[in-house]
Amino acid sequence: MCYEWTMKSNSEEIQTLHRDSRLVGRTALVTGSTSGIGEAIAHVLAASGAEVAVNGRDAGRAQAVVNAIVGAGGTAHAVVGDLGGSYADIRQIVVGATSALGGRVDILVNNAGIYPTVPTVTLTDAELDSVLATNIRAPHVLVAELAPAMAERGSGSIVNIGSFTSRVGLPLGSAYSASKAALEQMTRVWSAEFGPNGVNVNTVAPGVTSTPGNADGADMLAAMTAGTVAGRPVRPVDIAFAVRFLVSDEASFVHGILLDVDGGIVNTRVG
Repeated sequence: MCYEWTMKSNSEEIQTLHRDSRLVGRTALVTGSTSGIGEAIAHVLAASGAEVAVNGRDAGRAQAVVNAIVGAGGTAHAVVGDLGGSYADIRQIVVGATSALGGRVDILVNNAGIYPTVPTVTLTDAELDSVLATNIRAPHVLVAELAPAMAERGSGSIVNIGSFTSRVGLPLGSAYSASKAALEQMTRVWSAEFGPNGVNVNTVAPGVTSTPGNADGADMLAAMTAGTVAGRPVRPVDIAFAVRFLVSDEASFVHGILLDVDGGIVNTRVG
């Protein structure tokens, strides 16, 4: 007997999410969640009962995601703020999220990031500063602000979104790749620092992912993933499912790992 299975698109998967209660009673701040991977993470966590703070720089886009989550039966709030701004700007996001979520943040997903994939010699000083500020400084400040309260309560989850590029040499995007390598190492340190007090800290590393931001490069994404086991780009929702596992009770014994969700691009070659 032959079975034929057709994979849903990212939007179809999100629109038909199975709702469950595994995260009921927990609150989550997902940075950069007005589109792409972050938006999918916000939807998936909310579908499992978490109350989610949707963060982004654009109030209209943040509210649109909130409206979609609420329309599907979830609970969400818009927390507008620029993670690439000042230290005070980043800390204000913490204040806004904590207030919106009833006084505490149980889950932090450091998803926001910028990725200028250009050769080293053409990366501007301003772009380099932005990469370091958004991809390294902001997660560090957020963890410093939120992890101590998690540790005091004896529970909490932090998931950092890394990248397959941190371990593969590509001829562009050196600053972005280095920032993700730094974030992955901070995961290990934070796990050692806060894990003994009940805080799980882990990294999910996407492979080549199809998002609204790179829709114009669909042919290039297909070519980059043709020789992988999956044979296609990652969907944002694939990353979201991995994040949900890592913040759930099922992953309570998982500390400091790097979980590749990349279709096999780093560890295998089939074409």
